[in-house]
Order: sequence, then structure tokens, then C-alpha cells
Amino acid sequence: MRLVGVDRPGYGGSTPLAAGVAPTIPAFADDVVAVLDHLGVAEAALAGWSAGGRVALAAAGRHPDRVTAVAVVATPAPQEAVPWIPEEHLALLDRLAADPGGATAVLTQVFAETATAGAAEQVAQVGAGPADEAVLAADPACRDRLASMMAEAFVQGAVGVAADVASYTVVPWGFEPAAVGVPTTAFYGEGDVVVTPAHGEWYTSRVPGARLVTVPGVGHLVAVTNWADVLAAVG
Repeated sequence: MRLVGVDRPGYGGSTPLAAGVAPTIPAFADDVVAVLDHLGVAEAALAGWSAGGRVALAAAGRHPDRVTAVAVVATPAPQEAVPWIPEEHLALLDRLAADPGGATAVLTQVFAETATAGAAEQVAQVGAGPADEAVLAADPACRDRLASMMAEAFVQGAVGVAADVASYTVVPWGFEPAAVGVPTTAFYGEGDVVVTPAHGEWYTSRVPGARLVTVPGVGHLVAVTNWADVLAAVG
């Protein structure tokens, strides 16, 4: 299996969106297909962890001839369907909805401290709660890999995560899960303190034929602990 990872705009070495451009999930999905075009890949299975799950689903719905299967891994559902965003952040997001083009700049400032934080704090952004802490404590190499991933994500500052957050909290999603017609499996950790399996139930109730896998004793790092299962599901 050939694995290709795609940095969305503002992450790693990918150019951020131009100032004033509202980030959207469909645009990110089309970027994935553009990468396949660039690599000369006719079709591929897509796996998206956390925010990436929406992009994978959107790509499958928009480009059914290019996507063979999808794995949605610990991806949050819409806030209005399964509340998960802290109450103190909702007022800001409501204000930003009036100016989607300016949302990324505002959120870049909001996340600026995280972008310059130490490795431990950055890793905590993707691995929080007792189940994730147990995984990290048992495998220091895993912590090191996640720290490297987060450092690369913030190499341009917080603009990447800001655009990501804006795309699913400020801007309409722009795609319907019901339009996905490829085999889809959703993986969620029963111990995920932020993205509970209820989010997976929302997706699998809307993507035709989708299957939900809940993993006992695992948190948001289900993408790490059960990566072999994810690959098997889409392979």
C-alpha cells in the first residue's frame, strides 16, 4: 500500500490561502484530488483523522470516480448535531460567520499561543484524556512522532489550523454525507473525551452503508493505536 499524506493550506510546506479567502471543505477535498492528478494516481482510498475525515468524505462525494473507500477516524460531527465545542468559543464563531473571509486571520491570532507552545502542550491538542495519556506513557516513540507532526503543522504559525477550524465551524460544510457512495468505515475510541462515538453514529447514520467501529480503552489517538485496522478497512 502506498501512503500519501497531504498538508492542507497553511500546514507544513503548503501555501496558506490568500488573505480574505474563506476556507471550505470542498476546496480542501479538491486539493486532495489535485495531488492525485499530480502524482498520476487514478484512484485511491482516503483516510481522514479528526478534521481530515470531513475532507475525505467530501472528496468521495465530489469525485466518486477517484475514491474507492473512506475511513473516518475520530472526526467531529456538526456542532448542532452533536455538541462538542466549548461554550466559551461559540460566541466568537457566531461572530465570525458574518465575515467568513476574515475568519482565518482572526483564528490565527486565537491559536498563536498554541503554535509557539512546547511539544507537550501541542501533543495534548490531539491526545487528551486518560486513554490517550496511557498510550503516550506506554510508547515514548509515539509521543515523539506526534510532537514532530505538530511541530511541522505549526511551522508557518497557526494559519493552517485556523483555516481548518474556520472551514467547519464558520463556513457551511458544502457537502452532504449522504452523497458518499463508496464503502465507508468510521473508527472512534470509546475513551475519547472530546469526540465521542456519538459523532461516529451521526456519520454512519447518514453515509449509506457506513460501518461504525468503536474501540474500547482508546481515545482520540485511535488513529495511532488502530492504524492497521484503518488500512485494512480501506485496502
